[in-house]
Amino acid sequence: MRIVVAPDSYKGSLSALDVTSAVERGILSVFPQAEIYKVPIADGGEGTVEALTMATGGQILRETVTGPLGEPVDAFWGILGDGETAVIEMAAASGLTLVPEAKRDPRITTTFGTGQLIKAALDRGLRKIIIGIGGSATNDGGAGMIQALGAVFSDTAGRKLPHGGAALANLAAINLSGLDRRLEESLIWVACDVDNPLCGPKGASAVYGPQKGATPEMIRELDAALEKYAAIAQAATGKQASGCPGAGAAGGLGAGLLFFTNAKLKPGVEIILETTGFANIVKKADLVITGEGRTDFQTAFGKAPVGVAKIAQQFQIPTICLSGGLGKDHENVLQHGIDGLMSITPQPMTLEECIGSADTLIEQAAARLCRLLLIGMTIQNRKSK
Repeated sequence: MRIVVAPDSYKGSLSALDVTSAVERGILSVFPQAEIYKVPIADGGEGTVEALTMATGGQILRETVTGPLGEPVDAFWGILGDGETAVIEMAAASGLTLVPEAKRDPRITTTFGTGQLIKAALDRGLRKIIIGIGGSATNDGGAGMIQALGAVFSDTAGRKLPHGGAALANLAAINLSGLDRRLEESLIWVACDVDNPLCGPKGASAVYGPQKGATPEMIRELDAALEKYAAIAQAATGKQASGCPGAGAAGGLGAGLLFFTNAKLKPGVEIILETTGFANIVKKADLVITGEGRTDFQTAFGKAPVGVAKIAQQFQIPTICLSGGLGKDHENVLQHGIDGLMSITPQPMTLEECIGSADTLIEQAAARLCRLLLIGMTIQNRKSK
């Protein structure tokens, strides 16, 4: 039996790689001769670098960069197995988890470190770059990123702007003469799973600002600053990007990439599955097991398990989803390629208990699933005699 194990991470608990290992142990406890192909999946957020480097035989590198609060942080990025493609998680340099809750203020956080990771990839001679932009702490429209790559943002007095989204309210000019010309030679794919514009009631500040610490007053301030930034960026680049779907992702980093690079935005899971050659892996499988921390109505909107299932469906391979929990309208995913659902929790448990025991719970759930499969196989064998 050939089984492909392709889960997303269980956010706040286990990485996608850890989940694949737990599922593998559960499978082998019932089917010790099974051929198992582990393909950790991500959607552009946490785990993207790990998933892609593992799947392609690549490597992970570490860099000290400027964090979201302007202090040095230890970040990481990857080079895929082809030796030609870089993969970056902006959250590793500019992510919300890098900012203590008491210090969260999107008026001052910066994407400068993300730009430094891009520069590190360019310095290595890489001209194909995948950037996952989930989990940001920022609301600066990608200004910090492009400053790290040589652009100069100045006020009416010609002074360089400080970092942060609020500073963009004083923006008067963007000088691109020093912008790293290697960007023009580069193909950049941006893993982006939201369609928000840069500004307005559905924009970066209004929708995502609160989770980064923004008050209603801050939201109005930041939105006005981004609107001014967009007008000046459009004049500097000749591009209209602020209204594009995804421009508001990661506090406007999507817009910054569209304005100042040749970036293309695409659903994260599609980038991951294409880059790993998932279709070639799954087409000879007998079963696919995917999973995520919580499955609910949102999963049907292109999250990793559905992306996996849709490809498996092309080859008529059944897909089962092991989830940390089943939420509202989780049955909707059964209309999107997933054939079966199972929660890993065998009894009522608190969230803290689930997170603390996730590794064991996943292993045990995979074993339960395989015992059910074994019963089905036994019935089928008897019928065929």
